[in-house]
Amino acid sequence: MADRDGQELRAPWETLGIGTDVPYPARVYDYLLGGSDNFAADREAAELSLRLMPELRDSARANRKFLARAVRFLRDSGIRQFLDLGTGLPTSPSTPEIAQSGNSGARVVCVDNDPVVVQRAGSLMAGNQATMIVHADLRDVDSVLAAAGKLLDWSKPVSLLCVACLHNIPDSDEPAGIVTRYLERLAPGSYLAVSHVTDEFAPERMHAVTAEYAQRGTVFTGRSKQAILHMFNDRELLDPGLVLISQWRPDDDHPGYDPARVWGYCGVARL
Repeated sequence: MADRDGQELRAPWETLGIGTDVPYPARVYDYLLGGSDNFAADREAAELSLRLMPELRDSARANRKFLARAVRFLRDSGIRQFLDLGTGLPTSPSTPEIAQSGNSGARVVCVDNDPVVVQRAGSLMAGNQATMIVHADLRDVDSVLAAAGKLLDWSKPVSLLCVACLHNIPDSDEPAGIVTRYLERLAPGSYLAVSHVTDEFAPERMHAVTAEYAQRGTVFTGRSKQAILHMFNDRELLDPGLVLISQWRPDDDHPGYDPARVWGYCGVARL
C-alpha cells in the first residue's frame, strides 16, 4: 500500500486537475469492485463504509450486474442510443461494450464529473466515433444535453441510465426533479433505468455512512423504496417493477455476490 501511495504522489495528478484528497463516488465504487483506479482517500472512505455496512460491497457488485442486464435488455429491445449519467470508471463489460456488441450500431454518451473517469474512458473510447465522454456534473442538465446532442438524436428513443448515481445527489438538489428535466427531452419509446441504495434495512448504519461521507465532502444517501419510485416520475415500470437490485431479471446462478446482502432498488421504465 505504501508503494502504491508513493506512486500516486509522484504522478502529476494535480497538473491534470485531479484531486486525490477527497473521495470521489466513482473511485470508491471502483475500489468496492476490486479495481485499481482509486486513491488513498477513496480506499479509506470505502473501508470505513464497509466497517459500518459490509453489505455495500455486495450491493456494488449486484449493481454492476444490473447495469449489464439492463443495457443488454435495452439493446435487444431495439434501443440504439444511450445516455449514461454518472457512468463511473469503465469496468468491463462497460455500457458501450454491451450496447455496441454484435455491431448493433448503438451510440453511447457517458457523463461523469470525475476527471479520472474522463481520462480513463476517453482513452478507451479513442477511435470509436459512436461513443463520447462528457466531463460534466449530471445536475447541469442543459450542459449535458447540449454536449450529448452532438452524438445523440433527441427525436429518436434514448435509454437514460441513472445507475448508482442519484444516491450521490443531496435532497436539496431534488434528484427526481433532475430526472424530470432529462425525461422532458426524450422521445416517446425511450427508457429510463434507475438503481439506488436504500436505508430501509438498517437506517442507523446507513445514516452513519452518510454522515462519514459528508465529513469527507462526499454525498451518499440511502433512500426509501417510495422515494426511489418517485424518481421514475410516474412512468410505467416494466416487469418485475421496482425491486431489489438482485431481483431484476436475474440470469446468473453464481452472480458473485450474496443476494441477501444487496441493499438497493432498481427498475426500468418505458416512456
